[in-house]
Amino acid sequence: MSLRVRLSLTLGAAFALIWALAAAWMLSDLRNQMMFSLDQRLVASARMVAGLMEQLPALPKGEGAHFSAEQLNIPGGMACQVSSLRGEILARSHTDPQQTLEAEKMGFHDQIIDGAPWRSFTLARGDLRITTADRQIEREALNMSILLAASVPVGVALLGCLCLLWLGIGQGLVPLNRMRDALMRRSADSLEPLQIQPLPSELKPLLDTQNQLLQRIGKTIERERRLTGDAAHELRSPLTAIKTHLQVARMTDGPARDQSLARAEEGADRMHRTLEQLLLLARVEGSLSFDDGVQCSAEQVAKLAIQDAASGERQRIAFDPSATLSHAPVQMPAVLSIAALRNLLDNALRHTPNDGPVELSLETRDNRVRFVVRDHGPGIAADDLQHLTQRFWRNGQSTGCGLGLAIVQAIVQRCGCTLHFDSRPDGLRVELTMPLQPI
Repeated sequence: MSLRVRLSLTLGAAFALIWALAAAWMLSDLRNQMMFSLDQRLVASARMVAGLMEQLPALPKGEGAHFSAEQLNIPGGMACQVSSLRGEILARSHTDPQQTLEAEKMGFHDQIIDGAPWRSFTLARGDLRITTADRQIEREALNMSILLAASVPVGVALLGCLCLLWLGIGQGLVPLNRMRDALMRRSADSLEPLQIQPLPSELKPLLDTQNQLLQRIGKTIERERRLTGDAAHELRSPLTAIKTHLQVARMTDGPARDQSLARAEEGADRMHRTLEQLLLLARVEGSLSFDDGVQCSAEQVAKLAIQDAASGERQRIAFDPSATLSHAPVQMPAVLSIAALRNLLDNALRHTPNDGPVELSLETRDNRVRFVVRDHGPGIAADDLQHLTQRFWRNGQSTGCGLGLAIVQAIVQRCGCTLHFDSRPDGLRVELTMPLQPI
């Protein structure tokens, strides 16, 4: 069912119900007013006949004596009867109905005469009782005709309002149809934001949400393309080197063959590390969840990162925790906090020559923990600091794949951390700040 039909049915039903209740109220009041007017006509006719009787010199005598309707000036469709206190019929306007009207009760009275219901009114004037009456069937017929005449305009107005409601809803949905048409006209690979003007304020959040969705889809596609391009670019050289060393090993024997196999194994290890870094970077930049329910304190993060650092060189890391270190867990997935600190340690170990030490210290301040990693390498030029977190950027002395600090930057942006580089003559100082959960 379309939105237009659904809105029309819902609003039309509510509209028709309100109109029906209002019309029923109006017609009920109109019927009561009509019946009251007919009753007042009986009263007026009885008083008029009483006045005429007082002006006549003598009354007809005998049962069944009557005046004509014209003589008593009675409106058509009404019956009039003049009787004495003893019940003697002194005058009647006509012979229909054949049965006499009951005149014992004063005021209004409903009675059955000749098998038909009548509405009568009896007025006492001196020794006379004047009774006027009319048929209920005629009253109801008159009332029905008036109600029908009044209900026809109401029905026509209701139908007209429903038609206007249908047209109004259709006109109100025109901006939504424009959005639909704009989406249908777009090509499958078009991710530019929708520009639809003018647009009602109620539809602007929908348009903004749609544009944000297109933007997120564009970023996702761009990440996939970049991952594919990076993988193709970075893995081409190791694969070529591995293939070359294997071909040399096939054609040689002895130490040369062993050396070629060792270099092929080194190339495979480098390619494996590069693939792991690329996949981790893609996951961090994507929308995948890393929350596995594991919570680690800052000291635990530091110890696990040292344990996962470059194999065979972790003993070079000098760990110095603060005496006032908080035991509150880090407010981010443990796997990401450990990966960020591990990459900083690997980078520091790689740039510290001659088996020099790498210093790791941490302290808590204002519900945040600050990790400080310091190496004793040659440092980084001031102009190159801005390129440290770019993908595959390496200085002339780097032997890594250029993804470690890019992964750290992606984790920082995702988890609300901060990252700061300070290059000094005796090495690079990196500060990584993470939020702590409130205790």
